[in-house]
Amino acid sequence: MLTVGDRFPAFSLEALASRDPHRATLRLTEQDYPGRWKAWFAWPNDFTPVCPTEILSFGEHHEDFLDHDCEVLGFSIDSIHVHRAWRRAQPELLDLPFPLVADPRRELATALGILHPTEGVCLRATFLVAPDGVIRWACAHDLRVGRNVDEVLRVLAALQAGGLCRCGWEPGDPFLTLDEGP
Repeated sequence: MLTVGDRFPAFSLEALASRDPHRATLRLTEQDYPGRWKAWFAWPNDFTPVCPTEILSFGEHHEDFLDHDCEVLGFSIDSIHVHRAWRRAQPELLDLPFPLVADPRRELATALGILHPTEGVCLRATFLVAPDGVIRWACAHDLRVGRNVDEVLRVLAALQAGGLCRCGWEPGDPFLTLDEGP
């Protein structure tokens, strides 16, 4: 799995972006959203029970990410057609404010190193990518365990804060200082 300090890989993938038939799909690359942070999250498959809980949580926190100058981008190995069918089957997914990227050839998942070794689907992986394209935080969960979007936001804020952040640091908390000693 790619980790902190690695460059987010090059890609060119189709994404489901909107219910508007004129903007229903778009092609995204690593060059999109220049100068902005990116919160990439992968889920195993559409039409599964845990995945929509995470996707909806990212949607509910979308404005919080934008307040941190960060774009949210989600993807799975499902095709754009499966993403569309899933959104139609689960109306709460219709108005998501971020793109659902399709990686049916597993190109991005493979480049990131997040394919489950026996299931062939994405791990529940999350990457915070700085504006320069470098991964600053990476986390992967077991297929059965959903992630905590509040924690992703907390880490993003800590990375952007510029100081030494203690365990459990929250925005507004003081930074640690280096002990210079005698």
